[in-house]
Amino acid sequence: MRTDTTAANPYLLLMTTMMLWGGAFSSSKVVVDAVPHTVGAFLRFGGGALALLVVVRLYDRRQTPVPARKLWLGAAAGVLGVFAYNAFFFWGLSLAPSLDAGILIPVLSPVLTTAFLLVSGREKANRARVVGLSLGLVGAVIFFLGAGGATSAGPQRLPGDALFLLSAVCWAAYTLAGPRVMAGIAPLRATTYATCAGAVMLGALAVPDMATVDWTALPSLVWANVGYLAIGGAAVANLLYYRGVAAVGPARASLMMFSVPVVNTLCATLILGESLGWLQAAGACVLLTGAFLALTQGRLPGLRRPVSP
Repeated sequence: MRTDTTAANPYLLLMTTMMLWGGAFSSSKVVVDAVPHTVGAFLRFGGGALALLVVVRLYDRRQTPVPARKLWLGAAAGVLGVFAYNAFFFWGLSLAPSLDAGILIPVLSPVLTTAFLLVSGREKANRARVVGLSLGLVGAVIFFLGAGGATSAGPQRLPGDALFLLSAVCWAAYTLAGPRVMAGIAPLRATTYATCAGAVMLGALAVPDMATVDWTALPSLVWANVGYLAIGGAAVANLLYYRGVAAVGPARASLMMFSVPVVNTLCATLILGESLGWLQAAGACVLLTGAFLALTQGRLPGLRRPVSP
């Protein structure tokens, strides 16, 4: 019989993931300020792929062979959740503050996930969800209007935020694909396949910029952040996220994303000194409210009944 403690474990895994991701936005900004954004993305997930391969080698030797179709599904997930997501994300970080990314991506991703589930008929719509999604759309518009008028990050802030929006689209698709990719594959292997496939593509994208980096001049702080991003923000976080999605489903997993802006805001303001304008702050509040209402349907979902993938 499953105990309450065991049933709650997927949410503990997801919360740990959100803490790691919350700090990763600011950490990624530190790296992007030192190297081209393509190189920064590859360092994060190239290192993450190596870390996962080592773990698989040490702890996953007895797994049965994975069918070729499952390998291709894992690689396809990597194209979405690693390559496309991070190509847009790191490009956006080279233009806009990490504070914007830490609000737009984790909040818009569950909104987009919920919208797709409703449109596809996989979940039912009700008044609370419709109102929530509408508020989310209004909040996003206000936030982008504030980014367009912001002067603290220059005129490139709005294009950067647009790239963060594309990242959110990629992550919503990645979340929806999670249960299908996980079916019949151990989470460790599924995560490794996706990360390696995405890392190879990020490496190919970064090749032209690698020659421009003075590797010997990079400070130790940059390398420390690369290590955190590769091991904590990529390898460990993605593995825990896959496990959580497999246990509770994409909708409930997306709900946990609301903790990311809190962690990111603390890191971005206290460590990097970033800030939002009043219009962006207002848009963020409306967006958070709408997203929370859309996902919870006006009530908190029960956390004691994880669903099968």
